[in-house]
Amino acid sequence: MTAEKSINLNSRQQQVMRATVRHYVSTAEPVGSKALLDAFDLNVSAATIRNVMGALERSGFLYQPHTSAGRVPSDSGYRLYVDELIKPSKPTAQRIDRVLTQQLNWQGWSVEALLQEATQILAHLSGYVALVTLPQLENMMVKHLQLVQISTDQVLLVVVLDNYTESMVVGLPRGTTGAGAQHDGAIDRELQILSNFLTTQLRGRPLSNISSLDWDEIDTAEHHVLALCQAINDLTQRKRQSQTHILVTGMADVLSQPEFAEKSQMRNLVELLADGREQLWPLLCSDSDYPLKIWIGEESPLEPMQGCALISATYKRNATPLGSVGVMGPTRMLYENTIAAVEATSSYLSEIMSGLDVSQ
Repeated sequence: MTAEKSINLNSRQQQVMRATVRHYVSTAEPVGSKALLDAFDLNVSAATIRNVMGALERSGFLYQPHTSAGRVPSDSGYRLYVDELIKPSKPTAQRIDRVLTQQLNWQGWSVEALLQEATQILAHLSGYVALVTLPQLENMMVKHLQLVQISTDQVLLVVVLDNYTESMVVGLPRGTTGAGAQHDGAIDRELQILSNFLTTQLRGRPLSNISSLDWDEIDTAEHHVLALCQAINDLTQRKRQSQTHILVTGMADVLSQPEFAEKSQMRNLVELLADGREQLWPLLCSDSDYPLKIWIGEESPLEPMQGCALISATYKRNATPLGSVGVMGPTRMLYENTIAAVEATSSYLSEIMSGLDVSQ
């Protein structure tokens, strides 16, 4: 996803490589020396440009799709461009942040609605497909917990996580409070006491962090704690295994690009985005070693994506990763703008997520 080592190009080779990528991105046509001479102030002759482009082709950074055609960046050429020749565009980042701030009135929105709106803006401004993974619930903060008896031996466990609500039915061991007994006010009071205790202990913590609870603080919980502790663990584990939900927007715009003129290629990409999102999950999700992920062309293990680039970045609550937001488009992409747009969106979402109130 990143270059393993720096490529030692001289300044002229860097200049021609950078110009070739930018010209090809803007025209989608193979690039010749005369086109570069006309479009860029390179201060060299056409013959010199041809010689430099030939050297870049021999190094694998450019190729000729046809013998008589100009040259096109290869996947290695785009990788070189990303890792060695550009920096994210500050004006693009500032524009994205300004539009997100102006258009998203996130107060009171659900987390999913906020993410959906943010990715729609990212897709519109980038011109590519925008994707975002919903937060992993084990990293979401607990706001409130409630226990409600639904039968003589079952309790409904309701956990409010930021703007999510998750629930599951907990079967209590025979002989504990609520098991084999009639529903009455005493049981309701006991469950309320336990609900209050759990809320106090868990509020502001990730759902997965229950190992440090001081269960000895409440006597009435003695017969319930193992079942409830296991239930919370099960809820976390169930969501960790099943939650690979990815919101996708902007497919119509990107599929109008010339790279997707072949129906088979377009169909394969649409199927991946519509039905194969679990395959995208490990490509999108960043880790501590690579907070920004960039897959270019055949670097991707997914065949439908091998004509595409995927750029993603983590959004967090404070220092805790919650999910990833990204952009997918053809490899013919102005990476300095797209990287800046993705990073600005992830920073905006991180700021919002870190400001969500879990104290109420």
